[in-house]
Amino acid sequence: MELNENLKKLIFEKSTFKQNVYDSTKETFELFRHTTHELINLLQQERRASGSNVKFSYEDRGDLEFEVQFGGDVLLFLMHTNVFEFSRNHDVMKSAYIRENPQRSYCGVIQIYNFLADSFAYQRDNDLGYLIGRIFVNAEKHYFIEGKRELGMLYNNFHTSLITNESVQSIVESAFEYTTNFDLLTPPFDEVKVVTVGEIRSNFDKKSLATGKRLGFKFQQDVD
Repeated sequence: MELNENLKKLIFEKSTFKQNVYDSTKETFELFRHTTHELINLLQQERRASGSNVKFSYEDRGDLEFEVQFGGDVLLFLMHTNVFEFSRNHDVMKSAYIRENPQRSYCGVIQIYNFLADSFAYQRDNDLGYLIGRIFVNAEKHYFIEGKRELGMLYNNFHTSLITNESVQSIVESAFEYTTNFDLLTPPFDEVKVVTVGEIRSNFDKKSLATGKRLGFKFQQDVD
């Protein structure tokens, strides 16, 4: 039995290419880790200098995850282990950059989630977090971001956007800015007017009644 040459070429070349995409994404994630940690250190210095009681913290949660807290918010950065391609209908696929080389559409993904700090502090397992942005990085370290407001509108030029120290700092600062402006709204009265005895007995502050920044609201483009 002999290996089919086309099959052999496809498997080895594509697997090698996807590994290159993964490596580029991992290097980018480490840059995000370092930059975010440095930003938290600067904010802690500013807090001490100003006498503020605002809390800032940074925590590594493994090779593919880290967490930062500032004030009442937590941002969780996660890198996915797999490599993805944009769907054929995605706007990115219509660009000259992708048409010149279709392999550029293969990307690793870094996701940024926003949670309330109290959700972790009080172990409120039913509380909600929100994906505020996902960063797609290809083998050439070009990137594209799908996200809310500051993230989604500022970083969507895949053909010109490159991962650099400056671009990563800008993305992290935009994520902090968006999160700070993304306020906790009281849910509509009709969404919370009924509570069960079981929910009260199980300590609704901790476990049963979910809390989220837009709980009970239709979460669209943050025009509210």
